[in-house]
Amino acid sequence: MNDISIDTPYASGNSRTDIEKALLAAGHDLDRLRLADLALVEDFHTMGRIATGALAELAGLTPASRVLDAGSGIGGTARYVAETYGCRVTAVDLTEDYCETSRWLNRLVGLDDRISVRQGDVTALPFADGDFDVIFSQHVQMNIADKATLYREARRLLNPDGLLAIWDITTASGARPDFPVPWADRSEQSHLVTPDDLRVTLERSGFALDHWDDLTDQAGPIMRAVLAAPPNPVGLQAFVPNFPVKIENLTRALADGRLRAVRAVARALP
Repeated sequence: MNDISIDTPYASGNSRTDIEKALLAAGHDLDRLRLADLALVEDFHTMGRIATGALAELAGLTPASRVLDAGSGIGGTARYVAETYGCRVTAVDLTEDYCETSRWLNRLVGLDDRISVRQGDVTALPFADGDFDVIFSQHVQMNIADKATLYREARRLLNPDGLLAIWDITTASGARPDFPVPWADRSEQSHLVTPDDLRVTLERSGFALDHWDDLTDQAGPIMRAVLAAPPNPVGLQAFVPNFPVKIENLTRALADGRLRAVRAVARALP
């Protein structure tokens, strides 16, 4: 999910140990783990698995699709795509702890033969031009100041007519959320832009927008429902420090319009 280093607000320092403890405490047999057992802990973005499923459907995946999950976190999107569509997925994240946890979870649910996990920076990746048909980028750009480089690299990696599938948070006319939020403890760690600025950057980086949706009105109520639900032991709080406060601040900013949730599918131009 997000491409930031281990000393950022995303990481507890040993996500595998934290998640393993949570799974065992909830009564799960690690030798019989199913992908559904991980649904609340592996999708570290607004609207969770709901957003992942809808974005994957828009991308029109097939078993032959060559997929990159750029900024993969602990690998939730990669596992969902590999199991649901039967395609091979490359997952990349900057945080080695997350990469190790991703590999471990892939093995537990029997998907390690379809998913390759690499540690790397999404603005400079070790792949050849045109290596992928679809790139997923969910809640990544808010951590990256140089968005032009981010999206030019995505364009380089896609074949002509390949798709960049985006689910992200933007700001409304420079408004700021209360901190901490899921992607940043402090304002200097956050690099939000407006929806219009994001669109312009994508188009200048060699993309045409096939889909653009502002889903803030959906995201706010869903996140409020998440806050109101009884805590699940196998949830993101298992390895994300101060998670309840971060989600509360995100939900409040979506509700009052300071933040916007946008979904896009951008097609790589020849």
